[in-house]
Amino acid sequence: MELRAGYKNTEIGVIPEDWEVKTYDDVFDFLATATYSRAELTEIDKVRYVHYGDIHTKWNFFLDIPQSNLPTVRDEQVKNYHLLKDGDVIMADASEDYPGIGKSVEVKNLGSVKAISGLHTFLFRDKNEVFVNGFRGYIHFNKIVKTQFDRLATGLKVYGVSKGNLKTVLIPVPTRTEQAAIATALSDADSLISSLEKLIVKKSNIKLGAMQKLLIPNVGWKNEPIKNLASISTGDKNTQDKIDEGAYPFFVRSQNIEKLNSYSFEGEAILIAGDGVGTGKVMHYYNGKFDFHQRVYKLSDFQNIINGLYFFLFFKNNFYNRMMQMTAKSSVDSIRRDMISEMIISFPNIEKQIRIATILSDMDAEINALEAKLDKYKKIKLGMVQNLLTGKIRLV
Repeated sequence: MELRAGYKNTEIGVIPEDWEVKTYDDVFDFLATATYSRAELTEIDKVRYVHYGDIHTKWNFFLDIPQSNLPTVRDEQVKNYHLLKDGDVIMADASEDYPGIGKSVEVKNLGSVKAISGLHTFLFRDKNEVFVNGFRGYIHFNKIVKTQFDRLATGLKVYGVSKGNLKTVLIPVPTRTEQAAIATALSDADSLISSLEKLIVKKSNIKLGAMQKLLIPNVGWKNEPIKNLASISTGDKNTQDKIDEGAYPFFVRSQNIEKLNSYSFEGEAILIAGDGVGTGKVMHYYNGKFDFHQRVYKLSDFQNIINGLYFFLFFKNNFYNRMMQMTAKSSVDSIRRDMISEMIISFPNIEKQIRIATILSDMDAEINALEAKLDKYKKIKLGMVQNLLTGKIRLV
């Protein structure tokens, strides 16, 4: 195939003409790391410690020291281990799954903080400032690099890349000017995503506060067991009955909603898992045609003194704690029909129920819209990472 103008063929594929191909060994010094386990760490000493497990679970792209809440070690544990510097890259050397192979973060904002890299990590330091600060944290996410990690990974239950293999991994290296432009663009995207995540947390906390206030029983409220307010039944289908392209929702014992080409109920209902991973937690409110698993409870046919959406909101807000108390007493990890039927629902008059349900559902709709926007931004960011780091899209 004819090359686009300004591009060249290399051992890692087509990249811009002014980019280079280097190995990890060409670019980085491999520095010694400590080997202290979680049990040997503290929370009160001054030297911070980076544990590989936190790289997998807490951070993406960067380790922002002031925001990281790292564990600590005593001064004498530092020994001859290298203190971290801004721009250093720390990689987890093992993973339980392929997505985590080679996951790494770039250290930033150390200031006067002293920190060392720990157990099951590689510590890299740029030999000759090949990369600009703010770019190194994205290297692992480049699909050209990640594909090599996955190919080199060994292990049956835990996958890892050896230092010897890692030194041979090839990295496409843009010019420093383009690195800076890429880092700025991706950082701006990260900032947008972070601000949206914070807004969602804020809105969720406001909703939680509103629920706690609006759903607290008050003077004049009635109290009735669920058996007096709704009917309770289970389905007759198994998970194996699901159809990928089915026309109707099929509620199973997990947060996922599967599909069927038939339905057994039409109307307003609340659905919860009777056992399995979603026990006491997985709850849906649905109004329409659907089917449900034989170990999923359906609450429907609500009496005219109760609003279905209000019922769902009160039920969901109170159900989990009640079920955990009941299952603890009965020493079972599943839900029986009587656990549901005897639960007391508190409710005001129907007009106030509708007002409460409207307020809370409007808050839900706002949060759902923000979460959809967040998902969209994350997908855009992922596309930016792959297109910019491989040179498919140029910024300079």
